[in-house]
Amino acid sequence: MNYYSEKIDRLIEQLGGLPGIGNKSAQRLAFHILNMPKERVRALTDTITDARENVRYCKECFTLTDKEICPICSNPGRDKTTIMVVETTRDLAAYEKTGKYNGVYHVLQGAISPMLGIGPADIRLKELMTRLQGDVKEVIIATNSSLEGEATAMYISKLIKPAGIKVTRIASGIPVGGDLEYIDEVTLLRALEGRKAL
Repeated sequence: MNYYSEKIDRLIEQLGGLPGIGNKSAQRLAFHILNMPKERVRALTDTITDARENVRYCKECFTLTDKEICPICSNPGRDKTTIMVVETTRDLAAYEKTGKYNGVYHVLQGAISPMLGIGPADIRLKELMTRLQGDVKEVIIATNSSLEGEATAMYISKLIKPAGIKVTRIASGIPVGGDLEYIDEVTLLRALEGRKAL
């Protein structure tokens, strides 16, 4: 049974199709938008349309940007001899928030997943190998700790090692504030293997 008019239902349905937005959140957003001043609604829709039409992949690292080359790749202060390989632009943003990494990135746009039919040719590995023909000293593999992320990390490592470039993997283990009794065995093993001197 429809409680609202057709246009309100369509708005709720469209908002509910966004990731992480359930029916109640979609309703709340819909009514918020309907109560916004028309100029703000127009600005919001114009911004969404503009972003969809003008955001593309950086020609060097394949992160999302509205320029041909993203601000990180075009920054002369970044260390271009170190490349951190991540799965998505969101992963890149997470590392940038730390403010501690000064190298550049390579965004794969996914991970190898035979179950989903995603192979090495379906992510940006060929472009990574092309970049490695330049002056690169280290590749940091920062894919997720999932099965797909681990498979992708192993595959990349096997591809790069013969080139004589240093390949490292980000450490993973117990989160800050984590209780040991609730941590799975694989995470505990990774934490043990990645230990360092104090």
